[in-house]
Amino acid sequence: MDPESVTQFPHSIDETQALLGVGGYVADRSLATVLFLALRMRRPIFLEGEAGVGKTEVAKVLAERLGRPLIRLQCYEGLDVSTSLYEWNHAAQMIEIRLREASGDTARDAMRSDIFSERFLIRRPVLQALEGEAGRAPVLLIDELDRADEAFEAFLLEVLSDFQVTIPELGTIRAAEPPIVVVTTNRTREIHDALKRRCLYHWLDYPTAERELEIVRRKVPTAHADLSAELVAFVQRLRGADLFKAPGVAETLDWATALTELDAVALDPELVTDTLGVLLKYQDDIARIGRSEADEMLRAIRREHASA
Repeated sequence: MDPESVTQFPHSIDETQALLGVGGYVADRSLATVLFLALRMRRPIFLEGEAGVGKTEVAKVLAERLGRPLIRLQCYEGLDVSTSLYEWNHAAQMIEIRLREASGDTARDAMRSDIFSERFLIRRPVLQALEGEAGRAPVLLIDELDRADEAFEAFLLEVLSDFQVTIPELGTIRAAEPPIVVVTTNRTREIHDALKRRCLYHWLDYPTAERELEIVRRKVPTAHADLSAELVAFVQRLRGADLFKAPGVAETLDWATALTELDAVALDPELVTDTLGVLLKYQDDIARIGRSEADEMLRAIRREHASA
C-alpha cells in the first residue's frame, strides 16, 4: 500500500488497529480506540507514559499511513513563541528599510504594512501545521511537552481548542482543516488540566510479553526466534526489578539488534552482562544486575519455558 495514496481516516477501531499494524506498530485495542476517536472527533490526542514505550512512533506511523506530512516540535526548557510559532526575518526587514530610505520612499504607514507582511514571516512548526492544505492537513507532533515551561502550555490552549493563533501584525490565522495533533509527555512533571481537557487522553504502558515479542519480531526480523523470546522475557523481568530506570521498548529493540549483530542465538550470563549498557542507561542499574543475578533470571526464564 502506497502511503501517499492513503488519505482517508479509518472507519472503525479495527481499521485503525490494522492501519497501525501495516506501519509496523503493534497497538492494543485501547490505543486504537482512542486514536480512532481522536481522528473522527478532530481532537488532539495526549499520550502519556514512560520514555521509550512508543509514544512518538504513533505520530510517525499515522503520518506515514495517512499520507500526511509530519511536523515535529521537540519541546525543551525555554521554548517560546518565536521558536514554535513564528518570528520576523529582522535581517531582511532591515535591508528593506534601508532600500526604501535610499530610494526616498519613507511613508511610515506603507512601510510598516509592507515590512510586517507574510513575505518577512518565518513560519515555525505550529504555524506550518495550521497552514496545511485542506484534505492533507499534517500530523503535528508536540513531543515531550513536560520538558517545556508552563507558559508554553498556556500558549498552546488556543491552538488545541480552536486550531488558530493570533499574530498581532497579521491577525488571526485559522486552520482550513485541523491538523492531527499528537502531544506526548514522559510525566516528569504534571501538565495543567486546562490543556488535558482539550485532548483525548491515553496512558501508554509497557507492553505485555506477547505484544513485545511481536514488536521484536516485526522490527528485528533477523533475530533468532529463541533469542527473541528469551530477551523479551528477560526485559519483562527487569521491569519488575528495583531499577532507577526500567528499559523501554526502544531499548528492547536496540538490545535485540545488538545481540543479532553479535550472532547470538540465545542468552547467557556473560553475554547479558557484557551488553547491559545497551539496555540500561544508569551505572547503578547495571551494577544491580550482576552476573549472578543475570544467571538466576535466565534460569527462571528457562524453567518457565520448559514448563509451558
